[in-house]
Amino acid sequence: MDGHSENARDMCAGCGTNPAEFQCQDCDDMQLYCDRCTLASHARSPTHRIQQWNNVFFKVASLKTLGLQVQLGHPVSQPCILLQPAFNNDFVLIDTKGIHEIGLDFCGCETSEIHVKQLLCYGWFLSTSTDPRTVATFRLLHYYQLLSFESKASAYEFYHSLIRLTDNTGMMKHMLDHYDGFMQMVCEWRHLTMLKHFTRGHDPSGVDGTSQGECVVLCPACPQRGKNLPDGWQTATKAKWWLYAVFLAMDTNFRLKRRNMSSDQADPSLSKGWAYFVEEKDYKAFLAEHLNDVQEKSTCSSHNTVNMVDTKQSQGLAATGVGTVDCACHNFKQLNGVGDLQKGEKYINMDYLFFSTLCGMQLKMLNVSYDIVCQWHKNLWARMKSFPQSLGLDYLTKVIRFFIPKFHLPAHVGKCQMVFLFNFTWFIGQMDGEAPERGWSNINPMALSTKAMGPGCCHDTLDDHFGDWNWKKTVGLGASLLHKMRDALTEKAAHEVAFEEFDTAITPQHRSAWLAEMKTWEENTNDTSMPNPLEAKAMAIMQAGVRLKLAELEAEELRRGIDSSLHPEISPSMLIASGMDLEEEQRRLGNTAESMGQHATDTQKGNLMQMWNSLHCRIDMWCRAQVLYIPAVQSLIDHAAACESHENTECMQLWLPSQLKTKPCDLRLQDNKWELRYAQAYDALEELWQCLQIHCSLLTFKREWMCGQGVNTRALKALATIMKKKDWQGRLQELADDHIKPLVDPFATGKGRRRISWIWMMDGVDRGNEGDDDGVRIEWCKSCARALRWLEEVELLREEMCRVLQFFAWQGAWWEGQGNGCIGECATDIEGLLASHFCVLWAPFLSPEDLIDAPPQLAKHSLLDLMIPDIP
Repeated sequence: MDGHSENARDMCAGCGTNPAEFQCQDCDDMQLYCDRCTLASHARSPTHRIQQWNNVFFKVASLKTLGLQVQLGHPVSQPCILLQPAFNNDFVLIDTKGIHEIGLDFCGCETSEIHVKQLLCYGWFLSTSTDPRTVATFRLLHYYQLLSFESKASAYEFYHSLIRLTDNTGMMKHMLDHYDGFMQMVCEWRHLTMLKHFTRGHDPSGVDGTSQGECVVLCPACPQRGKNLPDGWQTATKAKWWLYAVFLAMDTNFRLKRRNMSSDQADPSLSKGWAYFVEEKDYKAFLAEHLNDVQEKSTCSSHNTVNMVDTKQSQGLAATGVGTVDCACHNFKQLNGVGDLQKGEKYINMDYLFFSTLCGMQLKMLNVSYDIVCQWHKNLWARMKSFPQSLGLDYLTKVIRFFIPKFHLPAHVGKCQMVFLFNFTWFIGQMDGEAPERGWSNINPMALSTKAMGPGCCHDTLDDHFGDWNWKKTVGLGASLLHKMRDALTEKAAHEVAFEEFDTAITPQHRSAWLAEMKTWEENTNDTSMPNPLEAKAMAIMQAGVRLKLAELEAEELRRGIDSSLHPEISPSMLIASGMDLEEEQRRLGNTAESMGQHATDTQKGNLMQMWNSLHCRIDMWCRAQVLYIPAVQSLIDHAAACESHENTECMQLWLPSQLKTKPCDLRLQDNKWELRYAQAYDALEELWQCLQIHCSLLTFKREWMCGQGVNTRALKALATIMKKKDWQGRLQELADDHIKPLVDPFATGKGRRRISWIWMMDGVDRGNEGDDDGVRIEWCKSCARALRWLEEVELLREEMCRVLQFFAWQGAWWEGQGNGCIGECATDIEGLLASHFCVLWAPFLSPEDLIDAPPQLAKHSLLDLMIPDIP
């Protein structure tokens, strides 16, 4: 593979007169040529790799050593009479094929450009403008930029791959050591391409006139004032406000931490807040003013994010992570919505990002999703008063609603789960609020690179990746909105039918009363005095409540100077409660021992023995405290120990008060036992309580037809066949195993898509005793809400599709007005192709007036498949 071909000629394959010595690794022609022919054929290819045959093997050569000189400022065949050699004749070119030493001459003619422009016009990007000695080709920088987007390869890994491609022996390190220059070129390339994509070079105000957040790939489907909103949207009725609402999702990422390296002075950001990161100088100055502000503790679950914010490990770190504000619908990063977190997830950091994103945004309705929103939103408007006036929000004239993302909701207390719930809130569609979580999987691999960067390089790198993420989401909107619309139409039809069937089984009196309750609550979700139709009105007291009540009674006695405890650590109520816990563990251990069978392994037997020993020790400790409160049990314990010294732990008698028939026992202990046992029964029945009450009416109806669940509908079907009865099913169906499920399922997932079994849609299902219809009422309200949310989702998706098409039309016209014609036409072609492609995809779901015609200049283009897989 690497040797001299047997068919190779000794003389040059070009001229045929000189000895053939040189071969190019990058040309398709594998013939050997002489030095003159090799130079002549590579005058326009200075980055090709040459090797020389020495009669034994091929050794590395270079075009520079053969005498190739690249002349800038003139055509290839035209020499310059006033040439200026590169500084010290030491010039290195980095390309996709490796790292090359180049012989370079600048043009010194009177009409020549400066050296920087001569290099750029040749397609070479320089690392410094003063005596440049290291450059990279445009194609290399573009190639690495795309590679880093897709594979997250670091610049270090990429550069050292080029080193090995050039010299895999490690003997040319000195010549190849241009990593710092390469990193500088990459950072400048990222920045300049960002400015180019947003036509800052053609703006009369120049690059310095770039405003905050101007270099951001906007979400075409979200409301953008002056770009994709219909005429008169500001005067729309209140019932239509939700179609023009802004949906934001906030989150933090502690994977994207950054070490305390360099400084803002030594490594400033080139973008200065022009893209996704906030302007660093103002941001840090504001945080410094509020450095000593105390953050209030959480009143919800024990959120470590809130309560332990000041204990976040930050030693050696300049940033412990980043906070972001995203478009909650389509996963786009928002302008000026990203910032460093200096020490944990503080409200003051997230406040600044939130108000920076909303700065200058005109809106009537705002929906905000945040995993700790129940705590963060409490004093938000009070904290806003300390912000600069430019970041203020006139919240009193707007409808602002707060939500907790669906996946994070179960970690909150019950009250938060109702107040900040997506599923049963009007005008929200099928939003889940988890948009930032989907984006972290894409950017997290960059943490290995950015953690060792300075502040400016880190921010510019992440800005570039966030911009690419937004662009890929833009291109993928055709496929993603199409998929959502198909899914929404299917679910809408199914849930409408399910609700109609359920609704027909409800009495008119209940229907009107429940509908009024639900409407009143949805219009006042933040008013805790309003009864929530999704909660049971009567709830039994459970074990946890009883234990708390008994502990409070003992605490009250202690305040009055009455101490009935006979043990320094175990009170009377604790004795009974822990005894019942031990009793439950005995039952569980007994079931485990029985389930092992006769062929248990040694490992299983060893684990069981450890469980026996542990429980036995705990029972012994409990018995020693029990004797203090109930001395009469001592004789029972001694008798049991003498008779059955080797009984299993799960069979040991605990002698709780209810088991002491003839022995004296304190009445207070008996009362405690009764209260706890009574509550324990409700704990066991809570899951089945509502369902069993509803079962009564259903079983009464079915009792006249057949006996047994397994054969009821099959018997009816057989009877109908004999009697030639048709359309007998109606509300009845053939019963299958998956139909037998509770009406209120505490373990059900995907509440927005849950379907009710037909067995709960029979007439009379809500005609139980007073208070027995709680389960039916709750599920009827939820079924109604699910049908409404899917109806809203379809309407919102149609509006988003129209906005996307209008945005592309606006952006195409905007590009036509920017710069010279060639740049505008190129960008307009891209926007037009996307728009026409999306029109084809969405045509079945939009009215003809909503579709836009492709510009006439696009008629020559064929429709490209610009879809990419939707990024999770």
